Amino acid sequence: MRVILFFSIIFMSVFVHAQEQKSPSVKDVKVGLVLSGGGAKGLAHIGVLKVLDSLGVRVDYVAGTSMGAIIGSLYASGYSGIEIDSIFKTINFDNIIIDNIPREAKTFYERENSERYALTLPFDGFKLRLPTALSRGQNTFNLLSELTLHVKDISDFSKLPVPFFCMTTNIETGKAVQLGHGNLAQAVMASGALPTLFQPVNIDGELYIDGGVINNYPLDEMKAKGVDLIIGVDVQDELSKGKDLKSATEILYQIQNYKTLSDMVQKVKNTDVYIKPDITNFNVVSFDEGEEIIHNGDLAANKHIEELKDIVKKQRTHFVKKPQIKHLDSISINSIQVNGNNNYSRAYVLGKLKLKSNSYVSYKDFSDGVNNLVATNNFDNFTYDLKPDKRKQGYDLITNVTESDKKTALKLALHYDDLYKSAALVNITTKHLLTDSDVMSFDLILGDNLRYNFEYYIDKGFYWSIGLRSRYNQFNKNVAADILLREDLGVNKIDVELKDLTNQFYIQTQFLSDMVLSLGAEHKYLKVSSETIVETPESSESTFENRNYFSGFAKMNYDSYDNKYFPKSGFYFNGDFHLYFYGSDGDADFGQFSIAKADIGYAFKISNKFSVSILSEGGFSIGGYESPFLNFAIGGYGGNLINNIKSFYGYDWLSVSGDGFVKSTFKIDYEFSKNHHLIAAANYANIEDGLFDSGEWITSPDYSGYALGYGWDSFLGPVEATYSFSPETNSSIWFFNIGFWF
Repeated sequence: MRVILFFSIIFMSVFVHAQEQKSPSVKDVKVGLVLSGGGAKGLAHIGVLKVLDSLGVRVDYVAGTSMGAIIGSLYASGYSGIEIDSIFKTINFDNIIIDNIPREAKTFYERENSERYALTLPFDGFKLRLPTALSRGQNTFNLLSELTLHVKDISDFSKLPVPFFCMTTNIETGKAVQLGHGNLAQAVMASGALPTLFQPVNIDGELYIDGGVINNYPLDEMKAKGVDLIIGVDVQDELSKGKDLKSATEILYQIQNYKTLSDMVQKVKNTDVYIKPDITNFNVVSFDEGEEIIHNGDLAANKHIEELKDIVKKQRTHFVKKPQIKHLDSISINSIQVNGNNNYSRAYVLGKLKLKSNSYVSYKDFSDGVNNLVATNNFDNFTYDLKPDKRKQGYDLITNVTESDKKTALKLALHYDDLYKSAALVNITTKHLLTDSDVMSFDLILGDNLRYNFEYYIDKGFYWSIGLRSRYNQFNKNVAADILLREDLGVNKIDVELKDLTNQFYIQTQFLSDMVLSLGAEHKYLKVSSETIVETPESSESTFENRNYFSGFAKMNYDSYDNKYFPKSGFYFNGDFHLYFYGSDGDADFGQFSIAKADIGYAFKISNKFSVSILSEGGFSIGGYESPFLNFAIGGYGGNLINNIKSFYGYDWLSVSGDGFVKSTFKIDYEFSKNHHLIAAANYANIEDGLFDSGEWITSPDYSGYALGYGWDSFLGPVEATYSFSPETNSSIWFFNIGFWF
């Protein structure tokens, strides 16, 4: 009897279970997740994802627009909410948004350009245009490509670990477009290409912008995927009041919201679990408040905790944390395909990328190569796909370049310092003037001292490049009389006018991304005169120097500083040798002579806020011709000093001179707020004629100076106010400068 009862219970259990399997009431629930766009406010999606994961909610399909597409694509490719949170905490959003290319990725020519001009505008056909956007989105594309490298073999987004699609807008038709296949990083970029912030994205000949322009909450498209219920996360703003519209981005976002918010009324009703994080106090670029935004997403999701738990009960299987995604340190590149290049050869593109077929490179070197190419500014767009090679291990690299049709640019900058005084720079730069890889640049500097800089450069990358340079500088300054007169006439200082015209022809090669060697010939016309002392009653001025010099030169420069004006890390070396073999007739007979000089610098971080930089400089002349006007002179503070004039805290401009000098400078930089610096500095020097012959260069310093200053690394360039003091003179001097040095 007991045996019969036992088997009866077993039979009934199996029967009931079978009936439950057939019953629609316990049918597995397929969940779709919809993430709206909203710029930085979309970081709230991360907080929601962390809650869904913690409860075990299994997401069967995810869709997003703009920032929702970015976060949704990472979730779909296998990252958990916690892992996405960790990723976003390490991102420098300023570099992402403004497409800041690391300094080391730029050629020396491009570095000089980016560290001289405050504003660049297209100027083809003598027509001034505004840029299409603030950023090309290159850094965003690079980041997304790296983060999704593990799913590069999946071109159908429905085959991702979590099926995915995103919304974008065709800029020519104005229609919403659903992207569900292709290059995942490129599709997500198209979905998030916010007008004016990011330029349109070209996919198969079609131009796309932010999907939020037309459809910022793809609810209907998600329903069409056959899901049973939808969890929606909405980080869209309500319409703002006029007093709150304080920027162009906010105004454009308000215009964009007119249609999308009217569509949301019905979409909210059709969303099974509608999560609305509190994003009232944030805007589309509030990335610096990311942690608070993510926390608000967490809070909003927890308000729906019972609804979410109910979903979990209805699902047969729940969210299971996947193995941590391993990022590749190195990749094998089997073949390289270059598409879209016309003016620039395949060799030029590969030379900038520093890649070749059948090579094994670190992912960092690969990323650096991409930055090198982008930093040339010869391409409006550069995308790539790493296709897994099915025949053997590694990837086939498929690149797509869009060459810039902007050949000419107008560049502007402003500057003030104590030597050149007020100045406004107007630059015209044009490319492809005579060859495909050349660039011509002309600076006209208007202000208290008229100046110019001209350069023509044929860029051959790591091969020998050719350059032609011409510059004209002039300034008036009271300088120590003994520098000019070499005798005591009872005058402490003389008002001097210096004019310098220098022309160079050179060849140059880049050994490493940070090292360059130059060889060339130079002509220099130098005139130094003063109205303080007149030679005869009939003359209006005294001329101390009026001579043409001809020389050959060699230079080697290594520069890995992360920032030219406020370096926190890196090494710097600049060596220069000039052989002056001819000088035109002047007051003194000319004899062949040489000048050699070198600077060595090192910067390093002590902490996140403190950094130290050390700079040692030295130089000497060789030969019988003694001219004080090409000698070394110390004093003042500046960044665009000509010939052998050297900065020195505690002394006014051109206070001490000699044909040999050694100098050391120590700086401590405290960045108390982003881009705002407090700097303490000390410098020491020995300088005199025959310094290295007498051995004075290794004795205790004869000259010293100390400084305390404030610096702001602004979009116009450095803004600095520096108080300096010298114990030898027992006097203090203030130095001021505003803007990039030119």
